[in-house]
Amino acid sequence: MFAADAKTLARIAPTIHRVVVIDPNMASARLLIDVMKSLGSREAVHEVDEARAMDAIREIEPGLIFTERAGPRLDGENFTRKLRRSNLASRRAPVIMVTAEATASSIKGARDCGVHEFLRKPFTSADLFRRVENVALKPRDWIEGVAYVGPDRRRFNSGEYAGPQKRKQDKPASGAAAALAVKDQALRILAAALAQFDNDPTQAVRAARQQAETLKVLAIKTADAKLAIAAAGLEALLAAGMPTKATLAQPIGALLALAEPEPLARAS
Repeated sequence: MFAADAKTLARIAPTIHRVVVIDPNMASARLLIDVMKSLGSREAVHEVDEARAMDAIREIEPGLIFTERAGPRLDGENFTRKLRRSNLASRRAPVIMVTAEATASSIKGARDCGVHEFLRKPFTSADLFRRVENVALKPRDWIEGVAYVGPDRRRFNSGEYAGPQKRKQDKPASGAAAALAVKDQALRILAAALAQFDNDPTQAVRAARQQAETLKVLAIKTADAKLAIAAAGLEALLAAGMPTKATLAQPIGALLALAEPEPLARAS
């Protein structure tokens, strides 16, 4: 019988206080809810389709969401993408995909739609707890891009995933390298936001706002005056109201001019 220690349960309590489970299989959902309640969840809502799930998330603002990958009125990947791009208070809440389809393509699909963890059915209480512990106690950087919105995919925690970018040597070798990586990623996202503005202006602006904030913090940390001034210019434009692609071009261009010599490829 699995039993978690009291200190760990106390630490995960804020995350699991309110939970939404989306699964067309009643028995599977009931099992998951029962385990979560045994861990300390106080409110667990079960829904069977995407539309009702969105309503439940809007209503109770869960700290944790479980979704099946597929069902009659459920596409777990599509649901997660919609959630990440929504204006709901819980749009950044951890999502754990629970499914019997643990193929390479399904795991990659979960990672690339913004899921935090992947759990294969049938699972044990210990398997479930490890996933919950990961999302509650090992937070990952949030990526506010245009093509992708969600937790940093380079730190995909699923025990089912054994692909690239899951090795200690993938981490930056030094503080300077880490700062450069943050700057590089933010600039790539800004380039993508400008390029894809016409396709999704709302998300492009949200992405630009997040990168301006990230670069401002980085500039202060690294004492980079040029970066600080350029980031402040973008923030000022965004604070004035909804920009156009044309008005965004100048402040984003000023930031892109501060990029390292190598080209900005693979924009997020």
